[in-house]
Amino acid sequence: MARTPLIDMFRIKDLRDRILYTFGILLVFRLGAAIPIPGINVNALKVYFLAQQNSGAMSITDYLDFFSGGAFSQFSVFMLGIMPYISMSIIMQLLLLVFPKMKKISEEEGGKKRIQRYTRWGTVVVCLVQSFAVTVYADSIPDAITLPHLAYAMISMLTVTSGTIFLMWMGEQINQRGVGNGISLLIFAGIVARFPHALWQVITGIRQQTLNPVLVIVVMAMFVGVVALVIYEQRGMRKIPVHYAKRVVGRKMYGAQNTYVPFKINPSGVIPVIFASSVLVFPLQIAQSMGGRIRWLSDFAQWLNPLGLPYLIVYTLLIIFFAYFYTQVTLNPVEISKNIRENGGSIPGIRSEKMEEYFTRILNRIIFPGAIFLSLIAVIPTLVQEWFNMPQQMARLMGGTSLLIIVGVDLDLMSQIEGHLRMHHHEGLTKKGKIRPRNL
Repeated sequence: MARTPLIDMFRIKDLRDRILYTFGILLVFRLGAAIPIPGINVNALKVYFLAQQNSGAMSITDYLDFFSGGAFSQFSVFMLGIMPYISMSIIMQLLLLVFPKMKKISEEEGGKKRIQRYTRWGTVVVCLVQSFAVTVYADSIPDAITLPHLAYAMISMLTVTSGTIFLMWMGEQINQRGVGNGISLLIFAGIVARFPHALWQVITGIRQQTLNPVLVIVVMAMFVGVVALVIYEQRGMRKIPVHYAKRVVGRKMYGAQNTYVPFKINPSGVIPVIFASSVLVFPLQIAQSMGGRIRWLSDFAQWLNPLGLPYLIVYTLLIIFFAYFYTQVTLNPVEISKNIRENGGSIPGIRSEKMEEYFTRILNRIIFPGAIFLSLIAVIPTLVQEWFNMPQQMARLMGGTSLLIIVGVDLDLMSQIEGHLRMHHHEGLTKKGKIRPRNL
């Protein structure tokens, strides 16, 4: 019997244990997404959200429910998902740039752990704010709360905050004992969990003749094409040649060698889209949850509707901003040039003192088209829904944040599995070439 990479994955004990451990964590995540907060009337929630779905109106609650794998509409313990942690990570990255003192702390010994601790405490604060907005939102749903208001508010804030912190812990456990990036995999699992329901909506639409089968086939073909483009873009890179002269280290002499610095077409990967989504979700959730009591918040939530032009414009600008921001944080031309010079390297045709300027120019040329590509992919769900009358969930799966996350996390996961296989002297997942990870 011919051996395949799939069989080899489970022949290697270490890799098999990691894969099974990751599956176990994801199973706990999906089970937790179905456990409602104490004091919530599940039947009243079903009636309310079914009425909203039949009305055809799209709100930020639909968006939150989609990325939490249906946990938000069930008011489960994981209803906020991992987004509060991502929002706080963005805030902390901005603070590191604004306040030099914090930047200095992060560069000290043990500084990264200290910043991570600040991020976790900040996540608790963000969770408490968002969970309070959830309690206000629950008040607007008829017969949804079965406990006294104060008791429900305290229990729900404690439960939802604990749920997000537990998700953070599970993500860290995947990083240490599983395979793949834990936080990304939790988001990935929430999105993939919506596939069966979205597919059933399409089948129901075809049966009820509200969807044209020919148009559905055309849209599916477009989806395959977009996936191929995303994979091609994620794996594309610009190689900057670097030449290292002969040098002596201790008693050994290292010969000259030629290598390269790999700059991906989209160096920040899917991070700008996730950051832009979380930045918009946080204020919109609060605005929509408390809009019934505060008029201007209600007007703001209506103005920034996810299907509206203002939302798409703000969303696109945020993606471009975070593409530049995150690339500057992770790929600092000054640090790259410093490392090359310290190791006796040089770039052919570029003087040593001009190296930073050269890298900056190359990155600026790469980042902008990459950010525009991300923005175009991000608005696909709105276009598909408006032009082809596709159901909301299927439209979201065919483009935008969900598609970029699915493809990016899948490539990252496959690259890690391939690394484990090659480390144990097995063939990789692909017969030709090798899978490159999303991040440098």
